[in-house]
Amino acid sequence: MADTSSKTEKPTPKRRREAVKQGQVSRAPDLAAWAGLLALTFFIPGVFDKLSEQLAYLLKTIPDLMSNPNMLQVQTVLVSTMKAVALAVLPLLLGVLMVSIIAGVSQGGTRPYLSRLAFKGSRISPASGAKRILGPQGAWELVKQILKMSTIGIVLWVTISRTTDLVMGSGSLPLSILASTIANDALRLVRIVIAVGLIIAVADYFVSRRRVTKQIMMSRKEIMDEMKQNDGDPMLKATRRQRALQMARSRMMQDVPLADVILVNPTHVAVALKYTAGSGAPKVVAKGAGAIASKIRDLATEHRVPMVQDIPLARSLYRNCEVGQEIPKDLYTAVARILAFVMALKRRGAAAGMHRAEVVDQAIAR
Repeated sequence: MADTSSKTEKPTPKRRREAVKQGQVSRAPDLAAWAGLLALTFFIPGVFDKLSEQLAYLLKTIPDLMSNPNMLQVQTVLVSTMKAVALAVLPLLLGVLMVSIIAGVSQGGTRPYLSRLAFKGSRISPASGAKRILGPQGAWELVKQILKMSTIGIVLWVTISRTTDLVMGSGSLPLSILASTIANDALRLVRIVIAVGLIIAVADYFVSRRRVTKQIMMSRKEIMDEMKQNDGDPMLKATRRQRALQMARSRMMQDVPLADVILVNPTHVAVALKYTAGSGAPKVVAKGAGAIASKIRDLATEHRVPMVQDIPLARSLYRNCEVGQEIPKDLYTAVARILAFVMALKRRGAAAGMHRAEVVDQAIAR
């Protein structure tokens, strides 16, 4: 038997969907039936009125048909009568059907699942059956039956008592009025029975809902396992992110030797810039802090890429630019000054190495 003591967490939406597929849904079987009966009590009076009118019409035509038999007239009367009966009964059937469908759909839908037809040993297990009968579920079923039978008995007693009193004290009341009064009282009492039945059915639904929710409760481990299935193992995701980051850094490092200049801070950050004439503003081809900045500086030294120590500019580029992006417009002037200085050094063949911002300013001033 599964240990339910550790299942203290509410079921997830996925667990609820799986439970529905397995037939574990909150249902009150009597709810649709009582709702259909209640709708029936509202449709029946109108149907009886229409049928009474049609019957009266039919009785009026019988003497004429008897005195002057005419097959065509008989067919016309029969067709008219059948059509009137169909038109009177059809709204009754459609109304009851719609109410029953709505009551069923509101309890979990009508979608069929073949998995509900699969064999389950618990359905025929004597132990499971005894538990259902002798447990809380069986007790609730007994309470429901007692309430329904008691209500029906009380209503029948009241109906018979009122009818007896009405008949005994009717005196000279016409039979039609007496019958109408008895019918109205009986209909009202029937609706009371149905209303009580609906209340019991709604209570049954909430009891069933509580029972199903308790059956599909989950443990913390089950919730964690479901999260891993939906989102992937966190360790694997972290490994994939780390691998993607390493590949991105590897590609970035390959672009460092192609950069025009490396702006440094002087040891904390490093930003590599590349400018291609006619293709827009200079772009950041590599950047990094700490160990990555150190690696960028080592590659710059190895491949004789000039480095300029400009602390404010290096920090600003590092914060505001991502690899592959063009530099912001407000930094055009500062970067253009650095590139002009580097290009001048390259023409003299003395661009490699570390250069300070003061030297750049002095060179630009001259």
